[in-house]
Amino acid sequence: MMLAVAPLLCVDEREVEFSAMRAQGAGGQNVNKVSSAVHLRFDVPASSLPEPVKERLLALRDTRITQEGVVVIKAQQFRSQEQNRADALARLNALVQSVAMAPRTRRATKPTYGSQQRRLAGKSQRGETKALRGRVRGGD
Repeated sequence: MMLAVAPLLCVDEREVEFSAMRAQGAGGQNVNKVSSAVHLRFDVPASSLPEPVKERLLALRDTRITQEGVVVIKAQQFRSQEQNRADALARLNALVQSVAMAPRTRRATKPTYGSQQRRLAGKSQRGETKALRGRVRGGD
């Protein structure tokens, strides 16, 4: 089964590894008996994603990505393992989706003549305001 990430970008669900564990926090007896939390592991360098997407994904400053390039997502929000598994897949999908499109390169432009004039006028106005804050001299 393929997990659709972008219009032409798919993560093969066979590349995603799941492991179940007991969830942390409150939950009564159920949390002590049932392994409902899910750890998702996705090896980015070994995945079938395109190389530019892999590079952008590994360049992210995200604590969920290890130094080996493995994305680790822990899902324990829900009481059922299936819902936590779906939540982890959705979060992986959102992470890959965020780097699916290449960022547009910024082209430097010159400021317009009007914006330069407005900036200089504002600076001179501010200078006049500050000059008026000086010491008051008596005209006696």
